[in-house]
Amino acid sequence: MRNRVGDAVALNCLLSPIPRLPSPVPRLPPPVSRLLSSVFRLPSSVFRLPSAFPVHALTISATGSLDHVEFRTDIAPPALAGAGLVRLRMQAAPLNHLDLWTVRGLPGMQITPPWIIGSDGWGVVAEVAADVTHVHVGDRVVVNSGLSCRNCEYCNRGEQPLCVKFRVLGEHLPGTLAEELVIPATNVRAIPPSVSDAEASAFGLAVMTAWRMVVSRAQVGPGDDVLIWGIGGGVAQAALLFAKARGARVWVTSGSDDKLARARALGADETINHSGVDVGREVRARTGKRGVTVVIDSVGTATWEQSLGALGRGGRLVTCGGTTGHELTTDVRKLFWNQWTIMGSTMGNDAEFQAVVDELIAGRLALPVDSTIPLERGREALERLQSGTQFGKIVLRIGA
Repeated sequence: MRNRVGDAVALNCLLSPIPRLPSPVPRLPPPVSRLLSSVFRLPSSVFRLPSAFPVHALTISATGSLDHVEFRTDIAPPALAGAGLVRLRMQAAPLNHLDLWTVRGLPGMQITPPWIIGSDGWGVVAEVAADVTHVHVGDRVVVNSGLSCRNCEYCNRGEQPLCVKFRVLGEHLPGTLAEELVIPATNVRAIPPSVSDAEASAFGLAVMTAWRMVVSRAQVGPGDDVLIWGIGGGVAQAALLFAKARGARVWVTSGSDDKLARARALGADETINHSGVDVGREVRARTGKRGVTVVIDSVGTATWEQSLGALGRGGRLVTCGGTTGHELTTDVRKLFWNQWTIMGSTMGNDAEFQAVVDELIAGRLALPVDSTIPLERGREALERLQSGTQFGKIVLRIGA
């Protein structure tokens, strides 16, 4: 049975402002940390001195630009101050475009500087509340960054992303790019030693978002032709893997021939360099004017009309964002005449989180990692993400 009171307390605890401490973070001597790490087979960062000491984190002091991003060593650790919570010693975290939007500032977003950014990651459980039983101290766990109230009508029917109080780490609550994170235990899942650190580091909300788009919303299956925009990104790459696993023929786009070649190595059947090309017309030319049955679009304004141009009769378009803008133009005559289905999709529910963790554990999520960068160089990592030159996840290394 759910501990609804505990979940509510957990959410309220996480809403507290982050205080700042002036002193540097104490460390055990490196030989001691290495010895403990080898004996217990855990990352040496797990053996940092107790949580009364400040932690390292990547923060912003205001929204607007990457100029506000700052690596700090004086952040007070979050308190394990209620039922249903766990404390993690974070080890690594992949970046998302959401992190860039958070830095720029989202509508209605309010921050209390220094605000910890980041919405993904994995860590080692360092402490659990007395009522937590499904994870234990020393477990390696991955994080689901979407927090829900667990009490509303949507939560009660298992649709946590529709929760009336839905919150995302890094955007509405302090984020994951810190040495310590306190989070409801319902938002973590243990992973076995068979999952490598690299595999855990590439896992996150992009994977869950892609699963919901491809499997739950579009219900992709054999016989589908699926068009995926911007194959350099995490959502697109996970969508490619999920669509191929379900027997679909997959089309991908990029402005880089090198990225398209790498996408073919991941299993893409058709590739289109979208630079200076009308993708809708190109798809129709290659399909005898039939078009594709499914479009996965997270780009928005720049691609919307081409997405619809590529979509065949009775097709489904699923969108999870608008990296180039949110204002769209649609000819309603084409919408009803072609009987298209246009769907929005955000994050994933508990069942979908468990499903993608199961995929990770089964070894079916071999997602590319573009680069791994230390947390103190977090601004550099965000600049690379902003440039759009990456292929795969940019990972920030947090633990030693």
